[in-house]
Amino acid sequence: MHVVGILNLTSDSFSDGGRFLDPVAAIVHARDMRAGGADWIDVGAESSNPAGAAVEPAEQIRRIEPVVRALVSEGVHVSIDTHRPEVLSAALSWGVGMVNDVTALADPRCVEILRESRVPIVLMFAAQEGVRARTEPRAPDVDDAIAFLAGRIDALGRAGIDADRIVVDPGMGFFLSPDPEPSLRMLRGMGRIKAALGRPVYVSTSRKSFVGTLLGGRPPADRAAGTLATEIWALAHGADWVRTHDPRALRDAWNLWTSLSTGS
Repeated sequence: MHVVGILNLTSDSFSDGGRFLDPVAAIVHARDMRAGGADWIDVGAESSNPAGAAVEPAEQIRRIEPVVRALVSEGVHVSIDTHRPEVLSAALSWGVGMVNDVTALADPRCVEILRESRVPIVLMFAAQEGVRARTEPRAPDVDDAIAFLAGRIDALGRAGIDADRIVVDPGMGFFLSPDPEPSLRMLRGMGRIKAALGRPVYVSTSRKSFVGTLLGGRPPADRAAGTLATEIWALAHGADWVRTHDPRALRDAWNLWTSLSTGS
């Protein structure tokens, strides 16, 4: 099990926008997440929420560089959350060890850059095109996610990126639909996704819209317990990677869960 701590260097992320624009605050928070049990820190500088604004690559690089360089110099495993080739190229030069792309490498320039690298790549399924989660109703199911991700793995293989580098993310929240049911279907189908694709599964439910809806409309700050329930479910049903705002809670809960599961 790999725990990935979320570090948003953004002004408008749905949960923590504006909190970590200062590099010092961002680095301190990353260290806290590492101390709490994060194996990786996933750094991004452009929000994908429906109301998020586009951030030019030069500004993303300006935000990310001091944070990534500092963390890498401390031996932290850093992932870059981007679909922009300019940001990807810069981050790889600073030593990031994983790429997390919500567009599943839709930009061929990113594919070209990654052909020359051996870092793992997270490919995410979304029920719409583009880089923003959207609020119109949709009804994707597990078969849709499997078909999309299998197609991307095949296409990337033909482009020179081996399948053994790929980690698959079935998408969650507004990436699927404002209706909670598609997210629940993906969670229930975790084992089938993993078996069908033969790749590690990456899940990010942390504080997402469907959790708040299922809890009666709670805001992001009040979704911690619901988030943890979905994360433990995902791990218990085959997920290998969990991307979360609260690594400590997840690590503690999973340690207790595994103790109960393996005890006599």
